[in-house]
Formats: sequence, C-alpha cells, structure tokens
Amino acid sequence: MAGGTEANSTQGYIRLMTAALARSVDRDGIAMTKKIMEPYREVAAAIVVGTCGRLLFQQRDDIPGLLYAGMIGLFGGHREGEETPLQCVQRELHEETGLVFAPERFEPLVSIRSGYPAGGGIKGDFYVLRDVPLDKVVITEGQPLVTVRAEMPDLLPRMTPSTCYVARLFMELKD
Repeated sequence: MAGGTEANSTQGYIRLMTAALARSVDRDGIAMTKKIMEPYREVAAAIVVGTCGRLLFQQRDDIPGLLYAGMIGLFGGHREGEETPLQCVQRELHEETGLVFAPERFEPLVSIRSGYPAGGGIKGDFYVLRDVPLDKVVITEGQPLVTVRAEMPDLLPRMTPSTCYVARLFMELKD
C-alpha cells in the first residue's frame, strides 16, 4: 500500500488477535473465535480526525451476537462485491456518519493480511481521514466516542483488536 506500512503476519498483531479471541465470548457464551474463523474477512476502516484535532471512534453497540459488542472500533466495515478497499471505506463512512468524503481525503495507514492459527483471517486496509467536521457527523451505528491522542493509551484495552493495532500505529505518526 503506497504511503502506508505493510504488516504481513506481524507477530505482535497475531498475539494480540489470538489473546483477544481467547477471551472473546458473546452473551450466549458462544466463543467469538468460531464466528471469526470463517474465510478471510475483508475490511476497510479509518481513524477519523476532526477539524479540532479530536479523534472520533465508534463505541460499538452492546447487543448479543455482535462481534466485539460494546468495544471501541473504527468507522468502516466489510467489503462488498468487487469494491476496492478505498471504495469500501468511503461507502462505510458515508453510511455510518452521513458525510461523503472524496477518495483523496483518505491517507493510507496500514494494510493487514493475517491468517489465524485455526483458519480464516483478516484482510484489512486502514486509513486516516483528517479535518472532518465532527459537528456535522450523524452516527448511524453505535455511539460516538470523541477523544484526544493523549487519552488513547488508556482506551487501548477497550478497543477491538484491529482498532487497537491501528490506533498504536496512528499514535506513532508525527503530525
């Protein structure tokens, strides 16, 4: 991914995902591992940075059966059909925030291609979207969580595994 960091089967990421899966159980006591170990999940998402410099995350709905229910996530989702990762993140951000963003607004951050030990895996493309007017955002899934970079380390334990990984990379960026 041009301009981004390639994280192919990064050992730290695999440890993070494996640890999260080991303790992930939905409200019915069904291991989330079983839900995730299907064929590769192809996703695209973005860290949203407001015009004020604040960061916008999604506090995921806390409903039974939802993957990582109640945790902090990024705005984005699964790729549909033949859409590219960039088309996916554009569509998802429009669906989840009510705003439309030009493709050149999305800065590539990292591309993840990682298999899980029990099969399946994740193919994810993650971006940074800056200068978003947070007062114009209308959240359609979950609840908004607005924070600043200095507070991110305290939020990491409450983040989904991929959000945690991407947030750590974002914190290393120099503005």
